[in-house]
Amino acid sequence: MDKKQERRIWLASLVGSSIEWFDYFLYATVAGLVFNQVFFVSEDPTVGLLLSYASLALAFFIRPFGGIIFSHIGDKIGRKKTLIMTLSLMGGATFLMGVLPTYQAIGVAAPILLVSLRLIQGLGIGGEWGGALLLAYEYAPPEKRGLYGSIPQMGVTIGMFLGTGALTFITSVISIDAFVSWGWRVPFILSAFLVLFGFWIRKGIDETPDFKNLKESGEVVKVPLFETLKTHWREVLIAIGAKVVETAPFYIFGTFVISYATTQLDFTYVEALIAVMVATVVTTVLIPIMGSLSDKVGRKKMYIYGVLAMFIYAFPYFLLLHQGTFITLLISTVIGLGVIWAPITAVLGTMFSEIFDAKVRYTGITLGYQIGAALAGGTAPLVATALLLEFNNSWIPIALYIMLTAIISLISVWAIRDSKKTEKTIALKET
Repeated sequence: MDKKQERRIWLASLVGSSIEWFDYFLYATVAGLVFNQVFFVSEDPTVGLLLSYASLALAFFIRPFGGIIFSHIGDKIGRKKTLIMTLSLMGGATFLMGVLPTYQAIGVAAPILLVSLRLIQGLGIGGEWGGALLLAYEYAPPEKRGLYGSIPQMGVTIGMFLGTGALTFITSVISIDAFVSWGWRVPFILSAFLVLFGFWIRKGIDETPDFKNLKESGEVVKVPLFETLKTHWREVLIAIGAKVVETAPFYIFGTFVISYATTQLDFTYVEALIAVMVATVVTTVLIPIMGSLSDKVGRKKMYIYGVLAMFIYAFPYFLLLHQGTFITLLISTVIGLGVIWAPITAVLGTMFSEIFDAKVRYTGITLGYQIGAALAGGTAPLVATALLLEFNNSWIPIALYIMLTAIISLISVWAIRDSKKTEKTIALKET
């Protein structure tokens, strides 16, 4: 594969993932800032915030169903066609959110419509990640699978950067009242242009070599879900557990912190958003570096180093936040989201891909990723907010919650073979 084709594969994998997560994080951030005022209206602002985060969590529980649907298509028909479908669902739902009437305009129908669109988003993202990952991984030479597999993970932070960047710009040039009234709609509507760009990029990409080989050899299974649960159920459980520490702390560092910093610590929206933006830039730079490094030292080692660092950092994170200065807010967010989280997410997709056979790889990695995200990701801001209410605004239970996610994931990955050995096995099979 020449350099031009290599760059196109990377971009096709990255751009879709970036767009999907731009849409998704846009909702996650605005849920903490606006939706409790324009959709989930309540006399108690905290109740409204809880309802907003509940709508965020709800879509995570639909993601596994989207994953099942689209991974079936991906393992039966192909990775490329599936990615076009998921992009259409996600982009269309996000645009419609931008033009949706508020509670003040149409009453209870507004939150019902919003949640419906949110569920459509969940279906789309449920199938997108696995396809974007396999587009990169299955084109990669064996010695560069860590690097290639990390590329779609960059889309998470790039999408978050675009989403928070758009919100930061808007909140810095208009008043908070104007932002709540109409400003939040602008990035939702403009996301349509990003989706069109994604379609254009993916149009010129061919099906992956691994899937072509499956079709030529007649090894495409009839029902990938049944085959996965029959022959790879242990791997699915491993992937679910490994996903926990990658997703729960991420949503605490990246979305919950915005409402926490503005309501509990008297930071401004712009300060909180800037801290998250800077952290996403750091992460985006570090992810391919960590992915490439895993090609040398192994995926499992890189992952464990990151998880142990996450465990140790849980208490210092909140201690830094509570210093009350913008510098400590920035430092705490950059360390947690920018540095510690990077090696965990950089190797996650490749580590998952290496434990599933190609004939059920889309289904296997998607089930593990999306079920783990449903259990620990979308619920994280909701759990953190509930813990604040239960324990009189104390952050200690939230820190313990982060530590618990690290323990769960460490236990899970002990069953994964070292990636260096796995690569040798794959190479022997291929020869």
